[in-house]
Amino acid sequence: MHSVSIRAEGVGVRFLFDRYQRAVTPALARLRRRGTETWGLREMAFAIGPGEGVALIGPSGSGKTTVLRLIAGVLSPDAGRLDVNGRVGSLLSTEAGLLGLLTGRENATLLGVLAGMSRAQSEAALDEVKHATHLADAFDRPVLSYSEGMKARLGFAVADHTGPDILVLDEVHEALDHEFRQIVAERAHLALSAGGVVVAAGHDHPLLATFCDRALWLADGHIAADGPFEEVRRAYLGQGA
Repeated sequence: MHSVSIRAEGVGVRFLFDRYQRAVTPALARLRRRGTETWGLREMAFAIGPGEGVALIGPSGSGKTTVLRLIAGVLSPDAGRLDVNGRVGSLLSTEAGLLGLLTGRENATLLGVLAGMSRAQSEAALDEVKHATHLADAFDRPVLSYSEGMKARLGFAVADHTGPDILVLDEVHEALDHEFRQIVAERAHLALSAGGVVVAAGHDHPLLATFCDRALWLADGHIAADGPFEEVRRAYLGQGA
């Protein structure tokens, strides 16, 4: 595997209300007319190297999802520079990329192609993906009949089987049962031992501690702390003490 890395230097992401009109309240709309804009991230700087499992922890709205979307290439920074070296496999939500009227098998084929595989490669991997999902016969049922946990299983299995150098997970592990969380941990450890990178967001989920040895505590769009997982976790949990 080539050297895998993520480096952010002074990264900022600006949310313009014009792009998110559905979320605008009357008060925010008045601010928008005066030219106000919101920065979801400001002066974000960090570096992640081969073999690192990094947890993003912090309250809702702190910027965790925005950072993961930047790494996955869904968003681009409005300020600063972000360099991502390596192929990214991401699971940003249990719904991401899934079409309810298609079966799990059909969705797996489509997601594989969207991740850069040829259709033949994606179809050839279906038996392995089905086995990895533990969905059994449900793999050939429409996804609209799936629970959140089943969708998360399907999404993770496809992301993992596309052979990513960098695996990005956004709190979807919280929809999984104990058995499949163990599978996620095992796959994450395999990726890390091969020199890959895993970046996962959560509040304080025990699963993160099984494969993350480092944590970034995000608060109001900036990094409040960066260090060993348990040290940062204790600081985050003790902030209100």
